[in-house]
Amino acid sequence: MGKGKGVCPMKKTFLAALAILSLALVASQKPFGQPKREKGLSPQDLLIKSEVETAISMLQTISSKQENGELTLEQAKQLGAGLLRGLRYGRDGYFWADTTEGVNVVLYGRKDVEGKNRLESRDKNGKFFIKEFIARAKAGGGYVNYWFPKKDQTTPLPKRGYVELFEPFGWVVGTGYYLATDKGVRKD
Repeated sequence: MGKGKGVCPMKKTFLAALAILSLALVASQKPFGQPKREKGLSPQDLLIKSEVETAISMLQTISSKQENGELTLEQAKQLGAGLLRGLRYGRDGYFWADTTEGVNVVLYGRKDVEGKNRLESRDKNGKFFIKEFIARAKAGGGYVNYWFPKKDQTTPLPKRGYVELFEPFGWVVGTGYYLATDKGVRKD
């Protein structure tokens, strides 16, 4: 620690985040293997739902630190946004989050989108997909089919997402997968 000064605040925050992440990962492990197959859902559907649930459990661990007075709400949100921004699964799985008012919190670090209101965003077919994300999340979570370009691309492709509401921060957290283009978008 050196000369009685203690741990620097940035290092302390990083160590706290690392500890929180480790605890959340351990807590999120399912002891009995695969989740029960829900009728009509594909393996990809089950995967994205499980991934969102894991991300939510990690955010809950951070929120608990805020509720215990270890972090301010703003610090907890910053820590949570940083966690989601860097969290990945599989080859190209990522997470996004928008507030219940439609302001983007995280979209794989895109500074041109983060902090902007996306409530009126429409996909190529005119679907207000952010409004639908919010409605599904507020109803307890759910799937949304829409069109969205892959990272660093501009051509929208059919995509299926799963979203849930994380009430302590007022965030709609989601992830998704791209559907095979020859099949198009499934009906909800």
